[in-house]
Amino acid sequence: MAKSMNQNWMRIASFVGLALCVVAGVWFWQAGLLTSQEALRGFVGRFGAAGAAVFILFQAVQVVVPILPGGLGCLAGVVLFGPWYGFLYNYLGICAGSMAAFAIARNCGRPLLYQLFPEKLITRYDRWAAERDRFARWFAFLIFIPVAPDDYLCFLAGTTELSWQRYTAIILLCKPFSIALYSLGLTVLFQQILGLWK
Repeated sequence: MAKSMNQNWMRIASFVGLALCVVAGVWFWQAGLLTSQEALRGFVGRFGAAGAAVFILFQAVQVVVPILPGGLGCLAGVVLFGPWYGFLYNYLGICAGSMAAFAIARNCGRPLLYQLFPEKLITRYDRWAAERDRFARWFAFLIFIPVAPDDYLCFLAGTTELSWQRYTAIILLCKPFSIALYSLGLTVLFQQILGLWK
C-alpha cells in the first residue's frame, strides 16, 4: 500500500511539474519567446544570477523528482543560457541532484527503491549491485553514456557499498559527456525546428 502511494505521489509530482512546464511553454509561445532565441535569452537575462540559480535548482530537483525527461532540461539550459553557460548550469544542477539522490538512498536504504521505482527496473540492474567493484565499473559506464536511467542508478548506488568518494568521482568525471551529448544533439534538433517556424 505504501509503495503504491509513494509511486502515485511521484507520478502526481511529475504530472504537476510537466503541467506547469506546459503552461509556461504556452505563455512563452504567446509572448513570442519561443520563436526567437535572442528574445528568450534576453527575457531570462533580466533575472541575472537569480535566473541561473533557479535553473540549477530545477535541474537538481529534477534528478530526485523527475518532472521532464532529463534531455529536455539539458536542452533548456543551452537554449536559455547559451552553449557554455548552459552546459555549466546543467552540469552543476544534475551533479547536485545526483548527490542528493545518493544521500537520500543511503539514509533510507533499499525499501525506498521499491517505493519509488517499478520492480522490473530494480531487477534489471540488481545483478550488478551485489558486487562492489563490478557495480562501480558498470555504474561509471552507464553514467557516461546518455541512454541509461541515471536518476534510478543514483538512487541504486546509494543502497550499495559504493563509497561517497568513488561515487562523487564517477558523477563529476562521467556526467559531462552525457550532458554534452544531450545538449548538443537536442540543440541541433531545436534549431532545426525553430528554423521551420520562421
